[in-house]
Amino acid sequence: MHSAVFRSLKVFTTTLAAALLALSTPVLAAAAPQQGQCANRQAPPAPVDTSEKPAPGKQAPPALAVPAVPVGGPRMAECGLVTPDGALNPPGGNTAASWVVQDLDTGAVVAAKDPHARERPASLIKTLLALAVVTQLNPQQVIVATKEDAEQECTCVGLVAGGQYTVDQLLHGLLMHSGNDVAHAFATALGGVDAAVAKMNALAARIGAHDTRAATPSGLDGPGMSTSAYDLSLIFHYAMKQPEFAKVVSTRNFEIPPTGGKPAIPIYNDNKLLGVYPGFLGGKTGFTDDARHTYVGAAQQKGKRLAVVMLRAEQKPTKVVDQAAKLLDYGFALEADRAVPVGQISYQAPVATPESGEPSVLADGGTGNSGTSSAASAAKEDPFGVTGWIITLVVFLIIVGAFVVGHQRKKAAG
Repeated sequence: MHSAVFRSLKVFTTTLAAALLALSTPVLAAAAPQQGQCANRQAPPAPVDTSEKPAPGKQAPPALAVPAVPVGGPRMAECGLVTPDGALNPPGGNTAASWVVQDLDTGAVVAAKDPHARERPASLIKTLLALAVVTQLNPQQVIVATKEDAEQECTCVGLVAGGQYTVDQLLHGLLMHSGNDVAHAFATALGGVDAAVAKMNALAARIGAHDTRAATPSGLDGPGMSTSAYDLSLIFHYAMKQPEFAKVVSTRNFEIPPTGGKPAIPIYNDNKLLGVYPGFLGGKTGFTDDARHTYVGAAQQKGKRLAVVMLRAEQKPTKVVDQAAKLLDYGFALEADRAVPVGQISYQAPVATPESGEPSVLADGGTGNSGTSSAASAAKEDPFGVTGWIITLVVFLIIVGAFVVGHQRKKAAG
């Protein structure tokens, strides 16, 4: 009798184990994509100069952890070109090591190349600084430039020590002309360089930019500097929801009034697609020897708003802005063909906490594209969870096992 009972339980247990494995395997596979083979998955390429050498007595921070689940969807873990099935490849001549084209309204990733590769942002990190500024500083607040602000390694707007500038005026200098003196002035206003960098990194972490670590407020290379085309797409998507940010990057000419006994400062937008590419909305450029050329820009055509981010690009055989224009053309063509997106800009809306006291930076109340993180989306798809199903099936096994034992005892008694 006992052997028959055990045989019945063994058969049932084996069957149930196979069912449990079939249920859990796809989820586990989706949660742990193979990412290790991609170049620069953990850190940017080795620096070409000494700009990232730590200060005496300090060590470079370790590389940021790579999320087990690729942010933005499973295809965002792919290396090389990531395009919709059946779509033509993007036009030739693009020199960027990684890039992303996204829909600025829906957050859909239209196409990409090695989107989560760790690269350096150069001055594109100023978009993150600008987000910290519009979060915490009033546009009409007056900032008095210090001698240290005015003596920063240029590109510089030309701030003068003792000059009085509004936050709005300085934002134009930061985003239109990429002023490192302005970046330092903002950092001073945010509590000093170390405090400003910490606030930038806290903001990046809160919105889900897990590849990003600012080392300087300006984008000059420093120990541990890191980002990705996906992260900068996320940050730019976020930033373009801020009316002040969107207004500044779309401005072609601006003038900072005379101050500190010095004449007015004319500012011209560095982004050469502004006023040239149809429907161009604005963007940001950057360059350092280690980062090479970096670029972000957006345009609107036929009711669609697309943005492109390019990292580690070169100015030959064609200028980076021309390469960006071709990627925008490619993205608009894919949108017209209703191509299936390859990923999704997915971020967490920061909420004010008693510890930080900082408000959400989203002007629309934190909804973003859907207002949900990738983890929250997964919870929506399966609110009960794999663990819940496994516990239920184990309980079911116990009940059925008890039934089998009882049945065999009845037969033996009869």
